[in-house]
Amino acid sequence: MRNVFIDIDLEKEFQQNGYVRLPFLNQTQVEELKNTFFELVKTSGGINMPGEFLGNPDYEVTYDFTFIDKNIEYKKETFKAINAVFKPIYSQILENYKPIIANFIRKKEQKGEVPLHQNWAFADEKKCSTVSIWVPLVDSNVNNGTLQVVPKSHKRFGEFRGPMVPWELEGIKNEIIKNHLVPLETKAGDCVILDDSIVHYSAPNQTDGLRLTIQLILIPDEFPSIHYHLNPAKAKDKIEVLEVDHEFYMKFNPWKLPENEKVVNVVPFQEKAISENEFVDALQKPRFDEVKKGFFQKFKKSLLGV
Repeated sequence: MRNVFIDIDLEKEFQQNGYVRLPFLNQTQVEELKNTFFELVKTSGGINMPGEFLGNPDYEVTYDFTFIDKNIEYKKETFKAINAVFKPIYSQILENYKPIIANFIRKKEQKGEVPLHQNWAFADEKKCSTVSIWVPLVDSNVNNGTLQVVPKSHKRFGEFRGPMVPWELEGIKNEIIKNHLVPLETKAGDCVILDDSIVHYSAPNQTDGLRLTIQLILIPDEFPSIHYHLNPAKAKDKIEVLEVDHEFYMKFNPWKLPENEKVVNVVPFQEKAISENEFVDALQKPRFDEVKKGFFQKFKKSLLGV
């Protein structure tokens, strides 16, 4: 497993908890990025609502999220603007990482709940960690819907995560929200760098004020980006592993089937659901990137007679 952070102490904290908190932007950069958002959002094409494609008009997204915008050029310009400011900073923190997705996330007043989820898997997580840099551009707190996480939940659930892959925690989302989340209240310009596999959530913005954040998703330089796709019309027990590039994310609509992408592998899949007790137990067990390593370490010791 390659390192995420240049600093050894940050690496240790990240591997233990699934996230770290750091100062990131100065006040001038915060204001510049706010202005950038309000200029760029004028070119937004509106977001792709899942109901348009899934046939469920009641399924509503109540926040602005660049990645699901209909205007590809808006997405591209957002990516360039955010990365131009972020890159000089994350290059001094992360161990050779490259960005693949950038988002402005604006929650509507009195709305904007982001359901409990894990981010998709963007690379082979048994070999590396992909990360999101989450930076609020206004002070983020419980009232306006700050980020909340389940510490130490990274790499323990949903090894093959994609928009069409059933999630083993779906049936216990309410219990996790009620009993296991830690809110991360964060000052404007500070950041949370989280493992994309950590279980997280954010509540509605219960204020009448602006709630605007940035998310930049990055993967290690040397790894190809992948996308896990399950098409139930073809097979419910097989996931196609697609090798994708930056352009894929610019054009991608999560509510539609990907087209003409390179399939590099097919992995078996069995849908399952776990209880809250099983969820709690799993937090104390080895991560899915540690299981084989632990087995071979024991095997090696037995061969050496130690």
